[in-house]
Amino acid sequence: MKTINSWSKLPDFESDEEECAFWDKHELAPQLINASIHSPDSRESTTITLRFDPRMLSRIKRIARSRFLNYQSMMKQWLAERMEEEMRRSGDAD
Repeated sequence: MKTINSWSKLPDFESDEEECAFWDKHELAPQLINASIHSPDSRESTTITLRFDPRMLSRIKRIARSRFLNYQSMMKQWLAERMEEEMRRSGDAD
């Protein structure tokens, strides 16, 4: 089994079947998994409620499982990345 040591080594998958075949022969390095785990300080976190279409949430959970991530942490990561992108576009460096 080949070990993936960098997120950049992950290909873009055309289908679930292609992704499944890839993960049958590959695994993530433990340090990559550990580096992706977010442990927020509870004093710095606020609970909110979001409503999702059940199919969308199911797909999000499937993606998170394939990356060995908690789906909520992955969603926070996605939001943080998008926020950075939007701030760079607008020139807001806050």
